[in-house]
Amino acid sequence: MASVGSETPAQASLGTSALKVLIAGGFGVGKTTLVGSVSEIPPLRTEEMISAISGGVDNLAGVEGKNTTTVALDFGRITVNESLILYLFGTPGQERFWFMWDELALGALGAVVIADTRRLDGCFAAVDFFERRGIPFILAVNNFYGEQLYTVDEVREATDLDTNVPIIQCDVRHRESSKAVLAALLEHLIAMKSHR
Repeated sequence: MASVGSETPAQASLGTSALKVLIAGGFGVGKTTLVGSVSEIPPLRTEEMISAISGGVDNLAGVEGKNTTTVALDFGRITVNESLILYLFGTPGQERFWFMWDELALGALGAVVIADTRRLDGCFAAVDFFERRGIPFILAVNNFYGEQLYTVDEVREATDLDTNVPIIQCDVRHRESSKAVLAALLEHLIAMKSHR
């Protein structure tokens, strides 16, 4: 496979661009689920079972039923149209794996930060990470079980996000909802480019 951001000879002859997008957020917010729901290829997952040893290290509050965790990354691909392919890189959510974010962010065009309003503070580290590095992002509020607990305005106020950062409600278990999240990111990136 050609490296992300580079083109194979076939892509170059067809005028196809390959773009890297990060999917980030706290532990258990739905990063692996988003990549899996939207990827047109079987996603690469680096999930491991949560063991008793990690019990004292990882905060399982709010996700007590979760029995696996991403230890490196998730990877998927979606073809937007004949000239655009997105490579999706899901980051690990647990603090002990955050050191990998710098490597994963290299060459990324933009990011989706997934938030769970039951544990909103779980998205703060990802928001700070992308703001500090100047990587454009949107906030995707994952409405677990179809429950919209808070409005976009309430989430914006709680996260103290600038008004230029789009916030979208979603349910990442559903392909169409995950596609809408990626479309919102692309629209945001296009709008940012046109304002330069």
